[in-house]
Amino acid sequence: MRTLVISDLHLGNRAERDVLRRPAPLERLTEAASQCDRLVILGDCAELVTRSPGGSLAVAETAMRAVGARLGPHQEVILVPGNHDRPLIRGWARAQGTRLSLDGTVPLTTTAALARVSSWFAPAQVSVHYPGVWLEDGVYATHGHYLDRHLMPHAPIGLPRPAGSAAAAARASPWEYERRRFQARRRRDGRARPVAAARQLAVRTLNPALPRLLMRAGLSPLTASAVDLQMRHAALPAMRTVLTRLGVEANVVIFGHVHRLGPLSADDPGEWDLSGTPRLLNTGSWLYEQLLVDRARTPHPYWPGGAVQLEPGSPPRIVGLLDDLDHGQLSTRK
Repeated sequence: MRTLVISDLHLGNRAERDVLRRPAPLERLTEAASQCDRLVILGDCAELVTRSPGGSLAVAETAMRAVGARLGPHQEVILVPGNHDRPLIRGWARAQGTRLSLDGTVPLTTTAALARVSSWFAPAQVSVHYPGVWLEDGVYATHGHYLDRHLMPHAPIGLPRPAGSAAAAARASPWEYERRRFQARRRRDGRARPVAAARQLAVRTLNPALPRLLMRAGLSPLTASAVDLQMRHAALPAMRTVLTRLGVEANVVIFGHVHRLGPLSADDPGEWDLSGTPRLLNTGSWLYEQLLVDRARTPHPYWPGGAVQLEPGSPPRIVGLLDDLDHGQLSTRK
């Protein structure tokens, strides 16, 4: 069975960095999906952790219907929600509690939004799994947001927590990670409104301005290198900690979340494939993050359009579906 694994589409991104708004990237994805037996979207298909998720779903509908229009009834779509589209299955995960397994099958009717999203891929067969899915013997796929728990702050970009901390020591179940996220969400919801409003204003003001300033100063390559260093020396070890604690017995683990396609040919294989642990593959993202790709040439770890291909008789393969597109074809800003 030929399988295409993608992740982190972030459709409806507030800054409009989601490249599937553009015709050329969307055509590449629909063509690649049509050539496979199975399309796996490994989390963050849409931006739903927002005050107005309806707008994000409207953007997502256009792209997902375009993909569905190229699929047939014998092809399969597997959705594995991540942290940005977790509202699709949050209530289901909470109801599962300690019964939540590594590969839970989520009913398509769990939420109205999940039923809508699933319908957009018709006539393909759609299934939803959480927090991960076994794609074949020895190959496990998950979004990867559990790794945040092992970083400071609790986010994809952070420093490793001390090796002896309780968060890294004992075996855990998926529910242990979910329970922590529910607790963190309650703490965020309990913050004073003025504080939350001030933080939101600061993020909206600084996020667009800071990348422009860094690019004008010629510091974008340095910034990309710093982000990449953090991913390789903090996020990758954190992902291994998650897999060890959950007891994932796999030869290969495919994940997303950190938006870093890899390993690429220039990468140190030892960072991705340690003896005695699963080989790690990351799908990259479908976001045009200009600060990270400014002045870049492909193949590049943060160039949008990353994917992992699985084919019978061959090891999983990293591909860049948009590597020959230029900045003008990817940027959604005019």
